[in-house]
Amino acid sequence: MNTSSAKNMGSCLYWGKIMHQRMRPTHHRFKYRVFWGLFDLDELADLDREVKGFAYNRWGLFSFQDRDHGPRDGSKLRPWIDQQLLAANIDCSGGAVRLLCFPRLFGFVFNPLSVWFCYGSDEVLRAVLYEVRNTFGESHSYLIKVSPNDTTAISSHSIKKCFHVSPFLDMACTYTFRLSSPGKSAGLHICQSDGDGKILLATMAGAYRPFNAKTLLLSLSTYPFMTFKVIAAIHWEALRLWLKRVPYFPKPLPPKQAVTTSQNNSDGTPLSA
Repeated sequence: MNTSSAKNMGSCLYWGKIMHQRMRPTHHRFKYRVFWGLFDLDELADLDREVKGFAYNRWGLFSFQDRDHGPRDGSKLRPWIDQQLLAANIDCSGGAVRLLCFPRLFGFVFNPLSVWFCYGSDEVLRAVLYEVRNTFGESHSYLIKVSPNDTTAISSHSIKKCFHVSPFLDMACTYTFRLSSPGKSAGLHICQSDGDGKILLATMAGAYRPFNAKTLLLSLSTYPFMTFKVIAAIHWEALRLWLKRVPYFPKPLPPKQAVTTSQNNSDGTPLSA
């Protein structure tokens, strides 16, 4: 692997911004700069050996650890996601699986949302898994099969909310996701709505950077406290919502199953959840 170039790698970095905008019952908006790693699960060991500054399943200034995702028990992630795909009757055998998430910086990370892109052997996107984590130490994943008609354009799909994230948002909601397979840019648009319409819009947008020692150093120097800022921002924005007297919803019990699976109609509406 050539550590000065990412031309033959599925792994890369994206520098960009996150935006949240609440429409009801009061207006609330914030935006901040971040960067993500797109980690090809089959490249992690090679990246650890050959990209200076990156650590896999060990402490490092910039690292990725299996225990932060999937079953969160430290086991390898590829067998876990393959099992979820098989159970959902989604054929991704021989294809790549790439995980878009925040890396660990100085040994710390909090990922409110990680996105798994699952490809077939023909390099066509077959499924997306949205892994959601809340500040109560819980996590849940939504696995959605991608329509064959959504192989190059922006995919749109919906799923009913079944996992508590924010105490200022009710459970009786639906998520609508819009995204495309990562390339020179990565983007995700999430709309949360209830019976009265849209409540919250959230967007992620980033520009490609190669995965090499130089870019890791630049990322660390540009965003040195990013992973700490993420968790601090969550609590700061929660305080602002509380001061605005936004209604509070108690936390229900988490779902018994770790993964909710859904297939979508061609218009993005859920068939099942």
